[in-house]
Amino acid sequence: MINMENVSKVYRTERIETLALDNVNLDVARGEFVSVMGPSGCGKSTLLNLMGLLDAPSTGKVEVAGEKINGWGDKRLARMRNESIGFVFQTFHLVSDLTVVDNVELPLLYRRLSNRERRRRALVALDRVGLASRVHHFPSQLSGGQQQRVAIARAIVGEPAILLADEPTGNLDSHRGDEVMDILKELHNGGTTIMMVTHDARIAERTGRTIRLFDGRQVN
Repeated sequence: MINMENVSKVYRTERIETLALDNVNLDVARGEFVSVMGPSGCGKSTLLNLMGLLDAPSTGKVEVAGEKINGWGDKRLARMRNESIGFVFQTFHLVSDLTVVDNVELPLLYRRLSNRERRRRALVALDRVGLASRVHHFPSQLSGGQQQRVAIARAIVGEPAILLADEPTGNLDSHRGDEVMDILKELHNGGTTIMMVTHDARIAERTGRTIRLFDGRQVN
């Protein structure tokens, strides 16, 4: 489902060059649930950004959902992100002046769907994360755990094959974090391929495999 071959990523400014990833080789099979661990600044988020087509490698090859994406233009990359990849972040990135259901509908605005179909899919996604009773609330009326569940509903509303989660429990207490992990496990059991960055070894233990990074290098 995701393949990286000899991937490196270098960030350059006028005065400094930073090697964020160094010769990473990684193969994630369809339906896997993989966690990525390592100290701050080791390249975890960079790895996820490359998988999510938010950035391009400096060297090496990236293949996502069977497509070799090296050299793709912005429009084609955006279409792939919208149709095949869902994103969940540590900070929920909800739009404060939109209701829960309107937040979840946002990714569907880029598809040729009727208003009725967008709303139907958003309600189904919210029901999957246990928030069917909160559809007309605003983010400020929800707890942190509920906001993260809205963010997950938004990520899965388009039925992506791949879900990328960057510290999805990082801003939550252990109880709310476990609730979020229960939802991710359910999605995984339904066939979604999940890559998750985490600092929490207890959370990583609930995934099928853990990849460790140190100074941009894969160390396991």
